[in-house]
Amino acid sequence: KPLLRRRLAQKCCSLSALRAWLPFLSWLPSYNLRWLQMDLLAGLTVGLTTVPQALAYAEVAGLPVQYGLYSAFMGGFFYTLLGTSKDVTLGPTAIMSLLCFSVVGGQPHRAVLLSLLCGLIQAGMALLRLGFLVDFISFPVIKGFTCAAAITIGFGQVKNILGLQGIPQQFFLEVYYTFYRISEARIGDVVLGLLCLSLLVMLMLMKKKLVSYDGSTSETNSRNSTLAGKLVWIVATMRNALVVVAASCIAFSWDAYGHNVFTITGEISQGLPPFRPPPTSDITANGTIVPFWEVVEGFGGGLAVIPFMGLLESIAIAKAFASQNDYRIDANQELLAIGVTNIMGSFVSAYPVTGSFGRTAVNSQTGVCTPAGGIITSMIVLLSLAFLMPAFYYIPKASLAAVVICAVAPMVDYPIVAKMWRIRKLDLLPFVVTFLMSFWKVQYGILGGVAVSAVLLLYNMARPQIKVTDHGALVMDLNSGLSFPAMEYASHIIHTQALQANPPRSMVLDCHHISIIDYTVISELRDLLRQFELRGVRLVFCSLQPSVLKVLLAADLQGFKYADSVEAALHMVSGNWLDD
Repeated sequence: KPLLRRRLAQKCCSLSALRAWLPFLSWLPSYNLRWLQMDLLAGLTVGLTTVPQALAYAEVAGLPVQYGLYSAFMGGFFYTLLGTSKDVTLGPTAIMSLLCFSVVGGQPHRAVLLSLLCGLIQAGMALLRLGFLVDFISFPVIKGFTCAAAITIGFGQVKNILGLQGIPQQFFLEVYYTFYRISEARIGDVVLGLLCLSLLVMLMLMKKKLVSYDGSTSETNSRNSTLAGKLVWIVATMRNALVVVAASCIAFSWDAYGHNVFTITGEISQGLPPFRPPPTSDITANGTIVPFWEVVEGFGGGLAVIPFMGLLESIAIAKAFASQNDYRIDANQELLAIGVTNIMGSFVSAYPVTGSFGRTAVNSQTGVCTPAGGIITSMIVLLSLAFLMPAFYYIPKASLAAVVICAVAPMVDYPIVAKMWRIRKLDLLPFVVTFLMSFWKVQYGILGGVAVSAVLLLYNMARPQIKVTDHGALVMDLNSGLSFPAMEYASHIIHTQALQANPPRSMVLDCHHISIIDYTVISELRDLLRQFELRGVRLVFCSLQPSVLKVLLAADLQGFKYADSVEAALHMVSGNWLDD
C-alpha cells in the first residue's frame, strides 16, 4: 500500500507538472459545444480585426505589408498550447513594429533573424524563471515610452495620409520634411485618408457609447433594440476591416477608369510563406555578405530592449484581463509562450510579436472562452494569405495609415502627467527622460528611463527614512530597513546625534523594519559598538526579528545588547536593567 500511494503521488506530481508546462491540458477535457461556439465567434471577429492591422503595422516596421500577415498567425497556434490567459492574442503591435524598425531599419532578413533571437532570449528567460526582471521597469518609464511611441508612430503615418514619398524616417527630420513638403500632398490621398479617419473615429465612439435598452416598455421593442445594438457593436468592432475594404473598392474603381489618384500598396508576394530556417547572415545591396556576428552587433541594445518590451506588454495585458475576468496567469509561462511563438515565427518570415491590447479587448468582449479562439484567428490570416493577396494590391496606404493612427491615439495618456504630479513629483523625472529620449531613438529612451529609475531606487536604498526621537536616550527608528548602501548614512546620523554630542548620549536602535542584514552592516555595527563603549555610553538594539537576531548573535559582536521593546531598551540604557 505505501508503494502504491507513492506511485500515485508521483503520477499526480508528473501530471501537475505537465499541465503547468502545457496549460491547454487543464481546459481541454472540459471543452464543450458552447465554448466552441463562443471561440468561433471571437476568433472570427478578432481575425477580421487582425488582417488590416497586421498590414498597417508592417508599414510601421518599414517592411513589405505581407510580413505583417506572416507575423500574425503563428501566435494563435502556439499560444493555445502554452498560454495561460484565455483572452490574450499574440501578433504584430504598433510598439513592437516601431522597435523593430528602429533596430533593423526595414530590412526583412534582419527582422526575421531578430524574431529568432528575441524568441530564444524570451524562452531562455522563461526556463530560468527570470520573468520577475520586468518588475524593474517602472510605470513612469512604461508610460513615457508608450506616449512617445504613439506620437512617433502616429506622426509617421501623416506622410501616407498626405501621399508624400521619400520622407526621412528619423523623427525630427520626418516632422521637418513633412511640413516642408506639405504643398506636394496628393488631394486623393488626403481626402480618402481624412474620410477613413472620420469613419473610424465615428465607429469607435459609437462602440464606446453603445447602451442596451433593457428598460423598454415593450418586450418586442427591447429584443429589437438589443439586436440592433449587437449589430452596431459588431460593425464597430470590425471597423478596421470594413474601412479598408471600402477604401480598396474606391481605389479599384478609380483605377479601373484609368485615374491613379491614390497611393496604393502595389505588388505583394502571394501565397503562404515558405517554412524554412531564418537567415543567419545578410547580403548588402552591393552583394557583400554580412556574417551573423556583425548582424547581431548591429542590433545593439535593441536585442535587450525588444524581448523585455514584448514580455512587459504581453504580461501587462494578460494581468489586466485576468483581473477583469477573475482568473490567474503564470508570468513565466506567458514568457515561454511568447518566446516559442517568436522562434517558430522566424521560420515563416515573421518579425517579433507580443500581446495586442486592442485585439485582446475585442477577444474578451466577444466572449471568448478558451485560448482556442486564437486558432480561428490564425486560420483567417492564413486564408487571407492564400486567397486574398491579389486584392490587397489596391489597398490605399492612406487607409492603412488611418487604421494605425486610430489604434495608437488612445496610447497618448496625457492625464497621467497630472496624476504623477499629485502623487509623487519625482516620478515625472523618469517619465520625461524616457519620453524625450524616445524621440531620439526608441531603445535609448527605455534604457535612459530605466537608468533614471534605478538611480532613484538606489538613492532611496542609500538614504532610508530615519526618525530620531529623544526619550532621555535617543531612539532611532529605521523606517525603511537597513542594507549596506544605507549603513554609511545611518552611521553618520548616529555619530552626529549621539557620539559627537556633548556629552555623548546612549541610543536605542528600533529594528522592527529590518528583515535582512549583511556583512557590511555587521562590520559597521561592530565599529559603532566599540565607539559607544569608548565614550561610556550604550547602543542597544530592540524589536529584532528572529532571523536578524540569529545573525547578530552568530557575529559575536562585543558589547551587543538587545531588548524586546523600545521601553525595555530605554530601561536598559538607563542602567536599571541587568545586562543580558
